[in-house]
Amino acid sequence: MTEPTPQTATKPLSTPKKVDTQVGPRGTMELLSQREIEVLTEATQQPQHLEMLETFRRCALAVLNTGDDGDDAAELFERFADFRIEVSRRTRGLKLLVRNAPSTAFVDNRMVEGVREHLFAVLRDVVYTATEVEGSPRYDLSDSSGITDSVFQILRNARLLDPDLKPNLVVCWGGHSIARPEYEYTKEVGYHLGLRQLDICTGCGPGAMKGPMKGASIGHAKQRSKGARYIGLTEPGIIAAESPNPMVNHLVILPDIEKRLEAFVRMGHGIIVFPGGVGTAEEVLYMLGILMDPKNSEIELPLIFTGPSSSADYFIQLDDLITTVLGEEARQFYKVIIGDARGVARRMSRSIKKVRAQRRHSGDAFYFNWQLHIPSGHQHPFDATHENVRALSLSRELPAHELAVNLRRVFSAIVAGNVKAEGVARVREFGPLEIRGDAEITEALERVLQAFVAQGRMKLPGSNYEPCYRVIAG
Repeated sequence: MTEPTPQTATKPLSTPKKVDTQVGPRGTMELLSQREIEVLTEATQQPQHLEMLETFRRCALAVLNTGDDGDDAAELFERFADFRIEVSRRTRGLKLLVRNAPSTAFVDNRMVEGVREHLFAVLRDVVYTATEVEGSPRYDLSDSSGITDSVFQILRNARLLDPDLKPNLVVCWGGHSIARPEYEYTKEVGYHLGLRQLDICTGCGPGAMKGPMKGASIGHAKQRSKGARYIGLTEPGIIAAESPNPMVNHLVILPDIEKRLEAFVRMGHGIIVFPGGVGTAEEVLYMLGILMDPKNSEIELPLIFTGPSSSADYFIQLDDLITTVLGEEARQFYKVIIGDARGVARRMSRSIKKVRAQRRHSGDAFYFNWQLHIPSGHQHPFDATHENVRALSLSRELPAHELAVNLRRVFSAIVAGNVKAEGVARVREFGPLEIRGDAEITEALERVLQAFVAQGRMKLPGSNYEPCYRVIAG
């Protein structure tokens, strides 16, 4: 029996089966003091934390919806409008009271252990962010260093930062809705990375986020690697469209897309980009906006674009966008390798040795890249309103690394309009987002977006994609 992928999965029934249950901690939060239990239960019951409670409810629903490859967050929330989850205090700790949960999270009326772990990871991160980070005088989230420190603290609270580990974490980016040959290729690359005892970090969803982890698990098993990490980083706005895949053994919920992206590049020692859509393009431009910044000229952080031979056109189109908008010099910051999974792993393994040498020379930590400079435009959350999107400058007068920052925000807005519940609602109410810029830039942008639509990279197959944007020259 072949494994289902986003392109072969069927749409969930309109009247799904639902389950009620109670579950205790697994994977995190098993050992809590009475004071910690009190703080957690009080935090989830106080009126001022209503927004946090709704965030927790929605993220928990996304985690429980594992195995459903739909990417329509609004549709998921509508189907499970009666879903409820509460934190209940017990003498030995706490429990979650779950009502009307998706039955796909259960086997013989018992919650799948991996789902249970993810559920408590959601509780841990959402409560910590709301009570210890946002609104706390300890963190100035209007300041670059304050934002970076908040990312560090969230990752440390999730016990992801290990000073005893050597550099071995490969970040893999790519689409959640990809063709079968592309998915198989991501598994093959992951396998060769696993043979080299490299760990995997992705956006935690299906497709190119799952494949590398699945392949690496076989490579790790052959090498008898213990404690292999399959890290999934997500955020509340996207988790419902990309529910965590079952390979993830460390799930972390960052508060927004910008902090999620920062977590990737602060933790990772190398980045591999597989075929994807607008979300993948956003990640690529985020990375180029960093690597092309003169302040990062001494930083080692390898970036490889790869896919099977059938995906060569995708990377030609992506390369065309990059070089047309950012200039030919942008090519020096990435390597394109087509149809050579072993070659990708070999190159990444060699490159990570250079990362280790550079970190030793500079005195930077292996587990968190403190010295990496991230432009402020990459750090501050971008609210993709119609007004804010129209105001983005896509002009040749900007330095290339600053133009990359603004273009990244354009793709972020399109992601919001495609799959995030709030963004979808805005487009329905106010119409398509208007993207304006210099003619050469908007023409290159239009070309790549049309290619994504033609290749079915905007939405899952079977849906008639209606663009949430309009590209205007001038």
